[in-house]
Amino acid sequence: MKIDHQTLQKIAHLARLEIDPSKADGYIKDLEEVLTWVAKLDELDTEGVEPLTNMSFEINAFRADEVGEHLDHQRALQSAPKKNEDYFRVPKVIE
Repeated sequence: MKIDHQTLQKIAHLARLEIDPSKADGYIKDLEEVLTWVAKLDELDTEGVEPLTNMSFEINAFRADEVGEHLDHQRALQSAPKKNEDYFRVPKVIE
């Protein structure tokens, strides 16, 4: 598929990209190479091939939630580098 400058501008507009006019010819060449490669996929025989819904056939190994030992408030604060009486102290991130 041939791509011209008008098509490139339309693609850039749809993708909300700003194209540098001095690099437009390079982008056109790159897009044409990609489309040529994608067109080669049409040559493959996909008869009887089921479409994929995802790329992994692994199954999640879920486990039941179990109540276990938890870290109490005082032990958590004990190893904090900076703390107040009941709270962790962290650097201010919002002005």
